[in-house]
Amino acid sequence: MIGFGILTGLLFLLMAAVLELNKNTLLGFGLLIAATAVFAAVFAKVLQGSKWYMKLLGYLGYLAVFAGILFLTWPPTRAVPAYEGKVPVYTRAVKLQQGQVRGVVIADGAAELFAGIPYAQAPVGELRWKAPQDPLPWTGVLDADHFAPMCMQPTHLPIYDSLARIIGYHDYKISLSDNWVAPVSEDGLYVNVWKPAGEVQGLPVIVYIHGGTLQTGQPWYADYAGTGLAKEGVVVVNLGYRLGVFGYLADEGLAAESDSGTTGNYGLLDQIKALEWVRQNVSAFGGDPDNVTLAGESAGAASVSALCTSPLAKGLFRRAILESSTVVSVEPPHSFRTMAEALESGKELKERYGVSTPAELRALPAEKIVNEAYTQHHMTVDGYALTETPYESYKKGVHNEEAVLHGYNAEESGPFILFSHANLKNYEGKIRDYFREYADEVLALYSPKTDAEADSFWAQIYGAVFFNYPHCCLNRLAAQNGIPAYEYYFSKHNGRLGCWHSGELPYFYGNVPADSKLFDAGDRALERIILGYMKNFAAAGDPNGPDLPAWKADDSSRTLLELGDEVAMTPEKYLALYEIMDRMTGWK
Repeated sequence: MIGFGILTGLLFLLMAAVLELNKNTLLGFGLLIAATAVFAAVFAKVLQGSKWYMKLLGYLGYLAVFAGILFLTWPPTRAVPAYEGKVPVYTRAVKLQQGQVRGVVIADGAAELFAGIPYAQAPVGELRWKAPQDPLPWTGVLDADHFAPMCMQPTHLPIYDSLARIIGYHDYKISLSDNWVAPVSEDGLYVNVWKPAGEVQGLPVIVYIHGGTLQTGQPWYADYAGTGLAKEGVVVVNLGYRLGVFGYLADEGLAAESDSGTTGNYGLLDQIKALEWVRQNVSAFGGDPDNVTLAGESAGAASVSALCTSPLAKGLFRRAILESSTVVSVEPPHSFRTMAEALESGKELKERYGVSTPAELRALPAEKIVNEAYTQHHMTVDGYALTETPYESYKKGVHNEEAVLHGYNAEESGPFILFSHANLKNYEGKIRDYFREYADEVLALYSPKTDAEADSFWAQIYGAVFFNYPHCCLNRLAAQNGIPAYEYYFSKHNGRLGCWHSGELPYFYGNVPADSKLFDAGDRALERIILGYMKNFAAAGDPNGPDLPAWKADDSSRTLLELGDEVAMTPEKYLALYEIMDRMTGWK
């Protein structure tokens, strides 16, 4: 009986953990308790003296019942509330071009949030793979108290996201009130607006584009929510845009039916449409439409980078903030491809699904093609949204921004090499695979003596290639065009993501959790400094201000501002590697 009790108890705890991590409804816990009680009674009366195989069948039956409970109480899909607490406190109604809208009061009355406002019509049916259309007007007052669905994208089991919070972010919290999952939909072209509470006007505006490799993501995630900046006097707009195959499929048939001949950049066109919406409506929230800064991180920053040279985005923003990505190098390392590559990939997709026309493409269920996100998540030169590569535009002096704040994190490669670490045995092969005829030069610069050193060098090189070097390219192109460029190097460690890719986000947007033990006083002091830089840059294009460490726009690209335990200008440590990459890519 002792063995039975221990084993059953362990199984019960494991099953309960699965229900919690998978966000199953509370009914699941009740059914599990009941099933365990029944199993224990049956075992005690019937199976206790049985043969081992009968006991095994009993346990298998117990597990089968649990599987049924798991699926029977699967977490429902529910819109994410924008308000705090159980009952929303509404703002006054605001008049937009399409109708009136009211938001909710947040941050203990210090800010207001208007969530899920359409900036374009739903790109479904005949509008799939077409340029975004103006939103339809509505009557009455729209209650903007829930976030809209995230744009269509591959999804994981809820337990996957919970494990990511435990293993990656270290901030998972057990709760009985989050037994649901957020919706995904092709109908995802909405904006969220954060503003200071009350009547305000003439405030600087930051429009944020989320990351996610142009495959995933959503515009309400806590790390880059606009709450922190809104409390500092900035209006913040986050937007959803088409992702993966819905945002970046290129096809000759789709181009032929388009008035502009465009294909392959639907997600980019969405972002431009959102900027047009901001231009038309942000004054209703107290923002200055003539003082807009465009910001983004990772693939969002890659999008910002493209929009900085798009003729369609001219006049829609004045400044740019790019965190951990650009596509201005001669050969962008991610998020970008040639039109020939895009069209060939689109042709292969049609062959896989046995379709040949735009009508047949649009007839494909979204759920059937959503996992093509991995094959279709790159911007391209379409001759409309982008008439040439950003590198080519900058070399000609063509750009939309008048100042740029940008940079990278000390350990960008962290999440990308979790399963591809280096050691002395495979290190040289990894270097030669990428650098080819330049490999000997790189090996001379980074010559490890131990497995640990090989792993460290590989992590640094990977981060430099895919993230850091493009920022050096941006800094030099900005200097050539007379654009003040303030470059940073984020190096702050904490108990969460630290200075991995995206680790800077809660600092930049003022969302370091006040009650989290993963952050300390040093983290919160750095957050205050960075918030000061962000506010100043959004207001006037220069992050510097009273009581802030001096941030120099270094045209030589030899120094940048370190944002870490200390905040000060520091030498760029990858210049020798960058010089090799210049020659390797044909930088001029």
